Parts: sequence; C-alpha cells; structure tokens
Amino acid sequence: MNFSSKLIQDAVEQFSRLPGIGRKSALRLTLHLLKMDKSEVRDFGEAFISLRENINYCQECHNISDADLCELCANPNRDSHTVCVVEDIRDVMAIENTHQFKGKYHVLGGVISPMDGVGPDDVTIDSLVEKVSKGNIQEIILALSTTMEGDTTNFYIFKRLKEYNVKMTVIARGISMGDELEYADELTLGRSIVNRTPYENSLA
Repeated sequence: MNFSSKLIQDAVEQFSRLPGIGRKSALRLTLHLLKMDKSEVRDFGEAFISLRENINYCQECHNISDADLCELCANPNRDSHTVCVVEDIRDVMAIENTHQFKGKYHVLGGVISPMDGVGPDDVTIDSLVEKVSKGNIQEIILALSTTMEGDTTNFYIFKRLKEYNVKMTVIARGISMGDELEYADELTLGRSIVNRTPYENSLA
C-alpha cells in the first residue's frame, strides 16, 4: 500500500496494530479522522492517553477502575460473601448485563495456559486465596470460559481453596464448550449464573 504522506502512513500503521484492524480498515479510520474537526481529533487522542496514564486496577478485585476501589466493590449493597471469579473485565461486563448477580467479583487477568507460557503465578490466584483465607467469603463462583484453559484454571483454584470452608460452584453448562463468556447472550449467561452447580459435580 503506497502512501502520499508519511503522516498518513504512520497513522495507518498505528491503527493496524489494534486487534481485528487490517490495513484497509486502518486507512479508512485514518481518512475519517482527517474529516473531523481538529478539536474532535485532539479529544479523541487525549482520551486514550488519559486512559493509559490514569487507569487503575481495583485493590480488592483487580477490575479496571478509575479509583483505588471499583464501583462494584465500593457498593455497600453488593453481597460481599459471594465472589464470582472471571478472566477479565469483559466477563464482568457480560455478567453485569444479565442483572442476575449481586455479589462481588475477582478478576484473574487471564487463565492458566502452559502453551502460552501463562502459569498460576501470572494471574491473581494468590490474592484470591488470601481473600478466602480471611473467612468472610461463603461462596466462590467459577465463571471462566468453557475452554481447556478455563477448566484447567478452575481445577487449580479448586485445589488451592479446597482446605477452606467455602462453597465452590461453577456456572451451569448452558454455555457451550469452547465458548467465551463475552459472546454468550444475556439470557443464557444469566441462567447459567442462576443455575450454577457445585464444582465437585463437574468433576464426575
């Protein structure tokens, strides 16, 4: 792809670094920016700079947050005795959209995947164990995607928490094997949360 401007070429290359954005789409986005007012483009760029420089991770659940505590953890009306374990913020958003869960979350920041070089120490399992060890949590809901990596992570967490007096459940298999939570429709995901089952049953 030949460019008449080095500035356009640089912008296209930056856009094309984003997941799912090819060079043609990147060029279309770049040309669209040129049609916008300079002030709008400036606001567009500053929003991403501010995002990267000022975003926090919740000290309690590791969710992305504007403050030390995310809005969910800071909400006194949420059930702090029930914690739903998810892979990342996209899963929090998907479950929240069902309006079926009123507890707290714990965001792992990934799943165990030896093939990708991701081990237990690369996700926030230790802080989950520490949280459970304090004795305030009554139920842990394992809501990871139904993939091999998700199931491996579920089993590892189960083994780490087995010694504690905490109920461990897993979302019902209304979510098909191999599915990511963020792509499940809200009704199916909501039912999977409501109809969760003891984790031990999934080992049979």
